[in-house]
Amino acid sequence: MTRVAALIVTAMLLGCAVGEGDEIDRGAQAACSAPAYRAGAPYQAGDLVTASGKTYRCKPYPYSGWCSIGSAYAPGTGFAWADAWSEVSGCSGGGTTGAPPSAPPGTGGGCSATEWSAGKQYRTGDVVRFKGSHYVAEHDNPGYDPTISTWFWDPKTCTGGTTGGSAGGTTGGTTGASGLSSILGKSTFEAMFPSRNGFYTYEGLVEATKKFPAFATTGSADARKREVAAFLANVNHETGALVYVEEINKSDYTDWGAAGCAPEAGKRYFGRGPIQLSWNYNYCAASRAIFGDQEVLRRDPDRVARESWVAWATGIWYWMTSTGPGTMTCHDAMAFDRGFGETVRSINGSLECGGRNPAQVQSRIEAYRRFCEMLGVSPGANLTC
Repeated sequence: MTRVAALIVTAMLLGCAVGEGDEIDRGAQAACSAPAYRAGAPYQAGDLVTASGKTYRCKPYPYSGWCSIGSAYAPGTGFAWADAWSEVSGCSGGGTTGAPPSAPPGTGGGCSATEWSAGKQYRTGDVVRFKGSHYVAEHDNPGYDPTISTWFWDPKTCTGGTTGGSAGGTTGGTTGASGLSSILGKSTFEAMFPSRNGFYTYEGLVEATKKFPAFATTGSADARKREVAAFLANVNHETGALVYVEEINKSDYTDWGAAGCAPEAGKRYFGRGPIQLSWNYNYCAASRAIFGDQEVLRRDPDRVARESWVAWATGIWYWMTSTGPGTMTCHDAMAFDRGFGETVRSINGSLECGGRNPAQVQSRIEAYRRFCEMLGVSPGANLTC
């Protein structure tokens, strides 16, 4: 029996209607029992969900990062859902609710390791070799550099040889898999922030963008450059040109009534990172998006001030997902040419927009214009709020 015929028989046994000309999806069996889509859940490439009676698969990396954003990327409903999901033919919805399915660990185990490859999806338990050393994946990840974070990788003592060869990877930790790296080089970044705190590294920024692949990859070529300039201009303003990692006056941003995100004893949730992540419920939400587990930053909010890529990731999380006091996310404002002024409104509009603090707004605009010039793009229209 041919493979296609076998799949058709399998689909029929599972009660999936396969019409002539339909694609026989290789995940048909899982599709018939896929869980219901949950906005904000940490989906990964290949995960299957049901929504409005249809089944969808999260697209491969780098598009998979959009699957967890929701809103415009919600399967079948958001205006940009097709950027994140593909509809699965041959099976209708009706699956069960619950966490998204998790693929089994890869074949890497023990001392049977492959060369690490940037952008390749790794599962918990996979073992890789990187610059002569071995690492085991502690959590699923889309090809993060093994030396950047002990959350995703731990060093492993391994005496055996490697099998399988290289999967087309490199020995560097920041090549590919980032829209930002194709727009902003390290030398330009350093020229933008000549007096920055060494904590805010270019490598950490590039690594953080891999968690949110829609960043600097949506819209026209000019829109993508403007998004990078706009993000960095707002970050420049919020941190004093990337000098401050934590807010100077550490206020008590603790909401004891936050549902499902009680503050950890002895921890404080004041502003940290490039857009000053504050409040325990925001630490939980950012942690879910970045790590797939709200407990990581709820229990250890100081991690935002310890690891460069985590700090950058919290800023990009806000940029990509929060409307703040505005009406749209900062990402949507830039990707769909709504103007820099809308990013200011979404970040601090309640204090700065509508003539409340024009000097602060002008400071952001001047930085944005300067960065646009360095990236070779016009600033566009609607600069103020």
